[in-house]
Amino acid sequence: MPQHDPSGDEPDVTPGPQSAETPPPAETPQPAETPPPAETPPPVPVPAPGVDPDEPPAVPSGKFGTPGRPLRRSSFLLGFTGALGVLLAYTLYLGIRNAGGILVLVVIALFLAVGLNPAVVRLGRWGVPHGLAVAAVALTVVLLLCGGIVALVPPIVTQSGQFIDQIPSLLDELRRNPTVNDLVERYDVVERVQGAANAETVGRALGGVLGGAQLIFGTVFRTLTVLVLTIYFLAYFDKLRSLGYSLVPRSRRQRVQLIGDEILAKVGAYMVGALSIAVLAGATTFVFALIVDLPYPFALAVVVAVTDLIPQIGATLGAVIVSLVGFAADLPTGIACAVFFLIYQQVENYLIYPKVMRRSVEVNEVAALLAALLGVALLGVVGALIAIPTVAALQLILREVVLPRQERR
Repeated sequence: MPQHDPSGDEPDVTPGPQSAETPPPAETPQPAETPPPAETPPPVPVPAPGVDPDEPPAVPSGKFGTPGRPLRRSSFLLGFTGALGVLLAYTLYLGIRNAGGILVLVVIALFLAVGLNPAVVRLGRWGVPHGLAVAAVALTVVLLLCGGIVALVPPIVTQSGQFIDQIPSLLDELRRNPTVNDLVERYDVVERVQGAANAETVGRALGGVLGGAQLIFGTVFRTLTVLVLTIYFLAYFDKLRSLGYSLVPRSRRQRVQLIGDEILAKVGAYMVGALSIAVLAGATTFVFALIVDLPYPFALAVVVAVTDLIPQIGATLGAVIVSLVGFAADLPTGIACAVFFLIYQQVENYLIYPKVMRRSVEVNEVAALLAALLGVALLGVVGALIAIPTVAALQLILREVVLPRQERR
């Protein structure tokens, strides 16, 4: 250590070599290096409810400007939107109710197109062009329709003419009958008839005639409409099917297409099977009518074939019509008709129908009966025709879509 001089002078301090005891100057501590901040992951986009995440986002085209901010959800806007929705639903209901007849014709045409499309596909596999195949199938349908008209109209006209010709002889026989004359005098039938033959009665009769003519022309118009729509649906069947599948989201399109094609195949197979059974029933009836010498055998065969297309009750209806004709001819012929149809229906129900329909549709008998009754109540004969394939389609959707979804919950 340096010593202080007593004289008060400052000591002469000469820097010398640093002693070992003196510690080296402490280094200034450097601040620790701070690690770089971790990168924040980008937010995961949450899809809006009801939007498929696999679908690409909709980008405005810019042609009509930039979209503005969404409207505020006020109570007035919600109420107005709800009222507008109710009004639109009621307008749609009125439109469907007023166009119900046309929509029924469209449904019939679609059903026929689905049933006839396998024939077009089969002709296409044989090398026939698509347009020519559609024309061939349509021409076959027209020929069958004309054959049915030719078979049914002449007997009706002939029977009506015979009845009109026999009216004078029937009146003469009634006049000669004393019992009838007594009843005519007792109840003043002649005066009642003269009083009924007034202008109002004549007007009602003419209205009935005009109504009958309107019914005939309306039936012809509806038949032609169904025929034209069926040809158009057959010609553009593949395009219409592709358009229907394109309306489904892309993530579900393949499954919907597989199920839809299976439904179309079942409907077509049912149509082919039903037509085959109906043709067989008509041919068998025609042969039987020739054997027992029934009048107008071809017309009766057409009636049986057409009524046999109606599920559950059609075969019985045709049998009743033919049996009545047989009883009108004579008693043994009527009994023979009743026995024949009783046996044939058992063969058809337990042998023919199961073998033909086993590969096309598998529908429970109770479900088929209920569907036929509901179809008749809703759409009449048309509802009965489309009841079975509709139930088959609903069963497929229930088995492949609804039940697996319920099992996963």
